[in-house]
Amino acid sequence: MTAITGDTGAKSRFDVVAFLAIVVTIVFWASSFVVIRVCLGPLTPVELATARYVTAGLIAFGYLAFRWIAPSRQDFLRISVAAVLFIAAYAVLLNTGEQTVPAGPASFIINTMPVFTALIATFVLGERFGHWGWFGTAVSFGGVALIAVGADGGFGLDPNAVLILGAALCSAVASVLQKPVLGRMPALTVTAWVLLIGSVPLFPAVPTTVKALIAAPAIVNWSVAYLVIFPTAIGYVTWAIALKRLSAARATNFLYGVPPTATLVGFLWLGETPSLIGAIGGAMAILGVVVVNVMRRR
Repeated sequence: MTAITGDTGAKSRFDVVAFLAIVVTIVFWASSFVVIRVCLGPLTPVELATARYVTAGLIAFGYLAFRWIAPSRQDFLRISVAAVLFIAAYAVLLNTGEQTVPAGPASFIINTMPVFTALIATFVLGERFGHWGWFGTAVSFGGVALIAVGADGGFGLDPNAVLILGAALCSAVASVLQKPVLGRMPALTVTAWVLLIGSVPLFPAVPTTVKALIAAPAIVNWSVAYLVIFPTAIGYVTWAIALKRLSAARATNFLYGVPPTATLVGFLWLGETPSLIGAIGGAMAILGVVVVNVMRRR
């Protein structure tokens, strides 16, 4: 999963509520990579995206009906483009990629999103990147390359890893587009609009998705319900709580815990054991992200 972030003031003392919100977010978002693997097969990538996000969009619509805050025309355009990238495009690319890429490696690839965000900010906003930034980018993408060729412990290129990298790019572009809006509207309201608008491109797949869900085993339907309620609805709420009580930078740093947690859940639930090459690639991917984030602030 990826983050919708805003700028808030940091608190110096330990915040129990923020800590609990972060823990819940990490566990739910990490588990989503594993649950996606459970659903794929009985559901196609598009059907899974539709089942998850059209339902979440209906929940978002209910929230907006009671807490209506309409964005300006300019903000609505930003939210709309971000929503299509962050929900429809992201979900389909990630689901397609996870047909062959295990949950742990997929989560490591997705967490290269901050690298893409930094690159976009460099060229679009003129932010300083520097030699360390480029070094971190190279390390991170090198790690993704190792994951892509490290299937089954050997060297066999898996193009689906590139699709997951595309999902990370979509979320990065969406984050840059949303940043100004989050300074003018509440984070929960922006999230609701993103979920609602982002589900619209998936509407044409609703009829086939309903048929697929009826024919699917019960575990698949329960898994879809879990994705909608916990990683999507509750996960975004707890993330918004964390962002409200911590600075965006401090809260985002905790998300480095998502990939190893996803790897652990994948091992315990599905028996997915990362190959040595994939493990090295995952470590490199996160190391590169850390280098980019730390060195850009200096």
